[in-house]
Formats: sequence, structure tokens, C-alpha cells
Amino acid sequence: MKFGIFYEHQLPRPWNDGAEHRLLQEALDQVELADRLGIDYAWEVEHHFLEEYSHSSAPEIFLAACSQRTRNIRLGHGICLMPPRYNHPARVAERIATLDLVSSGRVEFGTGESASLMELGGFAVGFDPVEKRRMWQEGVEQCTNMLVMDPYPGFKGEFFEMPCRNVVPKPLQKPHPPLWVACSNRETIKMAARCGIGALTFAFVDPREARQWVDDYYRIFREECVPIGHAVNPNVAMVTGFSVHPDEMEARRRGEDGLRFFRYGLAHHYIFGEHKPGRTDIWANFEKARHALPPAGADHGIGTPDQLRTHLRHFEESGVDQTVFIQQGGRNRHEHICEALELFAHEVMPEFRAREIEREKKKQAELAPYIEKAMARKQAAKPMRDEEIPVYIALGRKVAEEGTGTERQKENAKLWADAAKVTLSDPDRHGSKTPAA
Repeated sequence: MKFGIFYEHQLPRPWNDGAEHRLLQEALDQVELADRLGIDYAWEVEHHFLEEYSHSSAPEIFLAACSQRTRNIRLGHGICLMPPRYNHPARVAERIATLDLVSSGRVEFGTGESASLMELGGFAVGFDPVEKRRMWQEGVEQCTNMLVMDPYPGFKGEFFEMPCRNVVPKPLQKPHPPLWVACSNRETIKMAARCGIGALTFAFVDPREARQWVDDYYRIFREECVPIGHAVNPNVAMVTGFSVHPDEMEARRRGEDGLRFFRYGLAHHYIFGEHKPGRTDIWANFEKARHALPPAGADHGIGTPDQLRTHLRHFEESGVDQTVFIQQGGRNRHEHICEALELFAHEVMPEFRAREIEREKKKQAELAPYIEKAMARKQAAKPMRDEEIPVYIALGRKVAEEGTGTERQKENAKLWADAAKVTLSDPDRHGSKTPAA
């Protein structure tokens, strides 16, 4: 089983000057440490306007910074919001490819829809879950086409349209970085399997429940997968709490409130909260409700190394491919997070690492024939023949040739043509040359 760390960039009130700067700098230090310790993944969310719960609205910037401070750790969008009102698919493709290049091919392309009123309303995405799913599907499918096709032939769909363009740069990983989708229930996990992409689960599944989720995923992948991208990524990752210390009560003192606030903040923005932007104090409300919140101990990844080892073995035995740690939550302290990561890497991780190499080799061999069948089911977008690719005339030249635009535009077009000493017509298209004015 592989391991990842997970960031929402939580920042409970009150906020002091420099708090966000310190938060991000400490997170960068933690990712750099995780890389040195051999942890496999660093996942970063995309959220907007979710005060206290998540100050992570530009994950591509944070991950780019991580890329320059690390060498091996995989850099995961966990997730990139794909409805086009959030992110135009071409802009996503450009950012993913650029991050893949600057990180030397370490990007994991996680995707999702979002489900909070603050985000959906802020970008006028709409609240219909069926429509959101169609937005996600259209955005992901076309974005992967843009990452792969040269040129992208264009598209006119339900939620966005775009003419033929060659989207550059292209990613280092071919055909594109591994695809994932955020899953909050078993139906989404089944959808991930049908699409041939990794399931990044945030449902706080009990390890003993995980077996059914994993079995459903791989059964559907074998039988029904039609890839949404140009490659498949059969993987199930599950998020859990994390705080480890030789003394169980100290582990809980350091990490229990962080996980409980993580859940409380999530519920505030997604389920029961009333929020006045810039004024609601979620941490103060959490403190009032703390006595009624369920505990979070060894069964949630918070305890001694032996207790954490037992917790993780349940996930491993259930067939989970990756466990992702929520170590930055609430007011968890930077130095405690770093100490826990080092203790985990030295006392718990090695035995899982030893089993992972053989497990992954066996898994790939077993899935190989099913992957071949899945790829055969995909109806790939048809590439354009050279003669089908349209020709676009630069705007200045178009103004000069057609005599349209303002007098200033016409004058500028002539000046540029003179300076560049180019013809204002393409002889291959028009049959003769027009001397530059």
C-alpha cells in the first residue's frame, strides 16, 4: 500500500497578520520532509470561499512550489474542479501539462464537481447533481483530448465550445497524467471504475467497510470500464486521520481536535451551517459543539505506532491501494505534524513498503487483459487530417485584408506589415502576392 499526505490549508479563526503566509510556508516544509521520508503522494484540494475549512483556491500554484522543493513525491490535484464555469478545460490542460513539465512528470490529475453552496453559487455553476455530473464528464473528456491531440479538433458541447486549437504545452507523462475523481459515496466509486480512473475517497470509510467499496470498484472496472481518458488508472485511495506518538493520549491530544474540526468545518459548509462571509467564526462554533462530537482515536489513524500499523493493515487487507493522511487540520501544530511523519516513516511505513512492490506487480499482471479490453471499448476522438485543419489569419492582417475595423486598427496593421516585411496575403491561399504597403 502507498501513502499520501493531504492538504486543505485549514486556518481556524482568529486570523492574525501573516497567518496565511505561515500556513503555506509550513505546508511546503512538510511536503519537503515527506519527500525526504519516502512518502509517495502529496494531495492538494481546490476550494473557493470556504473560510477556515480550506484556504486552497489555487492548488496549481502550491503544487508548482512543491515541485521545486522535492524530487520524488507525486503531486496530486485532489481535486481540480472541472465544471467549465470554474475552470475552462483548455486552461486546466495548460496548467496540468506545465506542472507535469516543471515537476519532471510527477502530476496526478484529480478531478471533481464540488457540492457547496458557497462555491457553486459563487461561480453560478448550478445545484442540479445530474447536470453537474454531465459538466464534469464533458470537462474531463475534452481536457484529456486537449492534453493528447495535436491539434485539438474543437468541440461544441452542452456546457462549453471551442474551435480547433493546438493546446500547448503537452505533458511529460504520456498520454497524460493519471486521472482520479473525488468520491464521497459508493455510487461515485462505481462511476470511477466505469470511467477507468482512480477513486479518491473522502467518505471516512471504516477500514472494515472498505472491502466492499474496493470489491465493487474492481469488479466494475473488469466488466464495464470504458475509459474517459486515453489511459486507465485503476486505483482506490482512502483518506484517514493521522497523528502518531509513542504515547496514545499524547497522539490524541495533538491530533484529535484537528480531525474533528476537519469534519465539523466540512459539515458546516456542506450540510448544516449558516455562513456570513467574512464574519462567521466556525472555530468558535466548533468549540461550543466539541463536547457533543464523536471521539477520533486509534480507529481513525490517531494513536501509537502499533495502533496506526493495525489501522493501516485493515485498509491493506481490504485491497486499498493508497491511504492518505489528514495531518493538517484545525490547529494541529507544524512541529507535531513533522514529528508524526518522521515516526511513521521510521517505525510503520517500512513493512508496508516491502509488501507494496510485489503487490503492485501482481495487480498489474492480473489487470492487464482487462485493461486491454477496456481500451478497445473506448471510442477515441478522431484526429484531423492535415487538409481538415483550418487556417486562421492574424487579426492585424485580417483587418488590413478585409478593410474592417477602426482607422487606428487599419493604420496599425499596415505599420506591423511594414515592420515585419511580410506579405499581406498567403500566396498558397490566394494565388498571388500582395506587396507590403
